[in-house]
Amino acid sequence: MTSIKEQAAISRLLSFLQEWDNAGKVARSHILDKFIETNQGKTAPELEQEFSQGASLFLVRLTTSLRITYMTDSCLEKLLRSIGIFLSAVSSNRYLIEFLEVGGVLTLLEILGLEKIKEEAKKESVKLLQVIANSGRTYKELICESYGVRSIAEFLAKSKSEETQEEVQVLLDSLVHGNPKYQNQVYKGLIALLPCESPKAQQLSLQTLRTAQPIIGTTHPSIVDCVLKVLGTMHLEVQYEAIELIKDLVGYDVRQALLKGLVALLIPSVKEISKLQAKILSDPSVLQLTPSLPMFLQQAAAAKAIGLPTRPPPATSLCQAQLQVQTALAPQPGPPCSCPQSNAEDLYMKIDSIQADILAANTVNVTKALCLHGSSYSMNTLYGSRDSAQMAYLTHFEEDVESKE
Repeated sequence: MTSIKEQAAISRLLSFLQEWDNAGKVARSHILDKFIETNQGKTAPELEQEFSQGASLFLVRLTTSLRITYMTDSCLEKLLRSIGIFLSAVSSNRYLIEFLEVGGVLTLLEILGLEKIKEEAKKESVKLLQVIANSGRTYKELICESYGVRSIAEFLAKSKSEETQEEVQVLLDSLVHGNPKYQNQVYKGLIALLPCESPKAQQLSLQTLRTAQPIIGTTHPSIVDCVLKVLGTMHLEVQYEAIELIKDLVGYDVRQALLKGLVALLIPSVKEISKLQAKILSDPSVLQLTPSLPMFLQQAAAAKAIGLPTRPPPATSLCQAQLQVQTALAPQPGPPCSCPQSNAEDLYMKIDSIQADILAANTVNVTKALCLHGSSYSMNTLYGSRDSAQMAYLTHFEEDVESKE
């Protein structure tokens, strides 16, 4: 038989549950406020003691209310915080299983995609997903199997709150660790985020990619193009993270594609130069250069990346790309250099450290370089009208190059 004390505790529990069942929106909001205030940080045994070994009876009411009302945002943030008290409690595995059995993960992911839901409620949803993911590999796989990576990544790109975006980054970082079955899916999701319009999302994605890359071990072919395009951003914090990721990627199988891409960014296409030149001739206004600003930013960032020291061995360093550029652009004669007589495109991969120092000390004459590249547009177009002495020099130089060829 139960003691009088136990009977009184059960009576209080039944009275509390009946109060919840009969309460309206306002009354339930007050009940949740009191529950959050008095039970934050309690362990599972303490919660059971609070509810006379019937805490699960209240949890099931919370989850039922969540599933019914989450689309209307009725007390949604408070409901999620209350459920979080159960799921994050020490020794709360039983509560976690009860929540998942009623489709808790799918509900949380759906909340992230609803436009009418407030940002604070979505942040609480992300925090619950963090708790679930941190509970073990099985739970991380459950989130991924529920198309969670796509939902989470899309929310990161669309969120307007930097604080919430940082919580999403924590979640994605958790999903990429200890999740071998789906870690590639998370990795691809991070790459897909790079072209998004949110600078904060780009920055956080690049940071997480730097963490994920050593775990994945291999690279996805699309990462080179996506990272190089990010270099055109006007947000220096994003550009910094992109350059840091590039330094890491040099040690992987995309090294050659990455170096070629960086070098290509240093030399704008004839089409782009022609457009810009026409604008300068018609009106020197700085505002007219705005459409070409991303191209200039990419050039500057590529030059910065090439000039920075890298972690991989010197033979594969980005600094060698600088030598490729100088060789391809026909440097002026400097100290004698007995470089290998081979294709200029491969030279930077074959020279030794002494030859590298000699080439790095050389300077580039842009006019001669343009001639060596066989530019299809005339010098008049690029440089405007010149006096006869200047034009004679250019003509003489072109003839000299042709005779040597």
